[in-house]
Formats: sequence, C-alpha cells, structure tokens
Amino acid sequence: MTETEVVIVGAGPAGMLLSHLLDAAGLDNVVLERQTRQYVLDRIRAGVLEWGTVETLREAGLGARMDAEGHVHDTINIAWRGEDVLSVDTNELLGRQMMAYGQTRIQEDLYAAADARRAQVVFEAADVALHDLDTDHPSVTYDAGGGTERIGCAFVAGCDGFHGVSRLSIPDSVRTEFEKVYPFGWLGILAETPPLPILLYANHERGFALCSMRNPMLSRYYVQAPMTDSVDDWSDDRFWTELLARLPAGQADRIVTGPSIEKSLAPLRSYVSEPMRWGRLFLAGDAAHIVPPTGAKGLNLAVSDVRYLARALIASDAGDDTYLDGYSDMALRRVWGAVRFSWWMTNLLHRFPDQTAFDQRAQEQELSYLASSESARRSLAEQYVGLPYE
Repeated sequence: MTETEVVIVGAGPAGMLLSHLLDAAGLDNVVLERQTRQYVLDRIRAGVLEWGTVETLREAGLGARMDAEGHVHDTINIAWRGEDVLSVDTNELLGRQMMAYGQTRIQEDLYAAADARRAQVVFEAADVALHDLDTDHPSVTYDAGGGTERIGCAFVAGCDGFHGVSRLSIPDSVRTEFEKVYPFGWLGILAETPPLPILLYANHERGFALCSMRNPMLSRYYVQAPMTDSVDDWSDDRFWTELLARLPAGQADRIVTGPSIEKSLAPLRSYVSEPMRWGRLFLAGDAAHIVPPTGAKGLNLAVSDVRYLARALIASDAGDDTYLDGYSDMALRRVWGAVRFSWWMTNLLHRFPDQTAFDQRAQEQELSYLASSESARRSLAEQYVGLPYE
C-alpha cells in the first residue's frame, strides 16, 4: 500500500484545481480519474466566470492564457415579449465584471500545469472504492494494469461528480438529498461564428433562449426544448429558425448562423446533498450539488468549494482544524445561495408546460420591474457576478 496526504477522486476542474493548490502548499496528493484524459477534455461545459473565480485562478498561477484569450464583460441582456431588452451592467452597478472563458480551456490549463509539476494523476482508474472514512486513516482502492492498488491517506476529496462513488460513500442515514427536476432541457450548439458582443437571455412564449460566447470566433447558443426530443430531431436549420424566432428582431438580425460543430440536449435540475463532509471525506463540485445553467454557477461553485477545501486542508496540516470543521457549513451557505438564484432565474425565463397566459404576463411584469428598479437590478447583478467569499 502506498501513502499520500490526500487522495482526490476525479480529475475534472475541481479535482485538478485542488491538486494544484495542495501541491503549491507542499501537501502530497494523488488524483484518480475513471475516464481517459481525452474524455475529460472533450466535455463541453460552462463558460462564464465570476470575478472571484478569475482571481482564484490568477492567484494559483493559472491565469496567463485566460487573461490572453478570455473576454472580459460586464453586461447581460434580458429580452422578453420579443421586443423589450433590459441591460444589466454589473460594472456600473457594482464595479465588478465577469469573464467568458470556456471550461474546456480551464481543464487544458490545469492539465498543462499538472504535467509541468509532474502531478500524480491516474487515468482509467476502475472500480474506485473508499474505505474507513470514519477513521483516522482511510484508504482508497482502484483497479489498474490488471491489479488492485490501495492508497492510504489522511483525507479523501470527492470531486468525481454526480455519478461518482464519493457521495454515495456517505451512509444513507447521514446523507440528505434535495432535488428539483425541471420539465425541459437546453438544446445547445457550438458554432464557429462571431457571437453577440453581450450575453443575451430571452423569455419568449415559444420558450427560453440564450446567446453566449466562448471566444471571438466561437458562439454557444441554447433553446429550451422538451426532454422527449433528441438531438437528431433538431437539424441546424430548425435550431437557427427557432432561436431567431425567440429573439427581438434587432438582436436576431445580428446573429451569424453557420454549421454546428457540437450539439447536445441537457436536462435541467437543482440538486444538493448534505453534508459535504463525513469523517475524512470531503465533497466538492458536482459530487455535492448541481444547478441549472441559467445562473452560470456550476463551475464557479466548484471553484469556491475547492478554494474553501484547500484552505481547510492546508490549515489542518499546520495544526489548525477550524476551517476543516467548518467546511461543510461554509460551502453549503454559498451553494444554497447559488441554488436559489439559479432556481429563480430558471423560473423567470422559461416557459413551463402548464404555464398559463396569466403566468406568462406575471413573468413579463417581473422583467418590467427589473427594468424600472435599480435596486432590483443591483440584486440580480451581485448574485450573477458572485457574492464575496467567506
């Protein structure tokens, strides 16, 4: 059996950022990932970074490419009725900005940094199992190269997403799960076309739409679609026709269409598992929570979890367990704030199957109120760009 200080399960952004921060502090760690490296890199995910996430990556020495290629922006537009457009300028309201920089790029940056420091990352680690988590010396086993390996450690960080083993290693008697499943999904495409200069959300009686960006020549677009559909039901022509129909004419006229290079249909749900610590196991990222992408919080929550967890583990190594003992409560305060905001945004902007004309007008009136109230816009803005870390 080999030994390390922290075993990190999952080599996505949460796991690799935690490994990076622990290595910088001199804490030995091993990362286990059940998929191949290329599989992880090929996953298409979020692209809007809170400024706290930007600063965390910079402080970790991971910001060079992000600063060179990322797009700093400070405004989101919200359209409704196919005619009105509300602009929420976060810099004007709060003096704070955001950055458009795709999660795939962050993953590439994290792997490049791991290669440079010769991090211990095991890909295609099969049948990962966590043992003795409620003792002072847990261990993790996995299969690789035709045999079973065991790693003893002081702590286990579960960064392996919703379908990983970490969350389910917490006993049912301890774990409480909260879930809301939305009755629709987001059909998204990537296109090598210039995006709109400002992120645009649209509430429309035909359904929700979103125009976002990855870089100056890569656009990401979404339309609300029933989960009974499949990607095969949506040709590029059908997608573009539906997207443009949900936007005000002045915005639709600015969209540059083109062939999609990636297309997917993703379900929407809100999910939280409590607590985020049991014994020597600590959860971070999608292993503990999932939010609908409407509020642009998924990746940002993973980064905040890791920021808190890295600080806790580093302080514990120096003899102070205060942050370690408070990790779950502290992380969950931020998680539930983001869950509530994402739920609110989802309810505000989508067309629900049982929605009446009354409900549609109520949504439109709330958007009109946002347009008329600086206080309401400020509240939206401070939640969208991310509240300060504890």
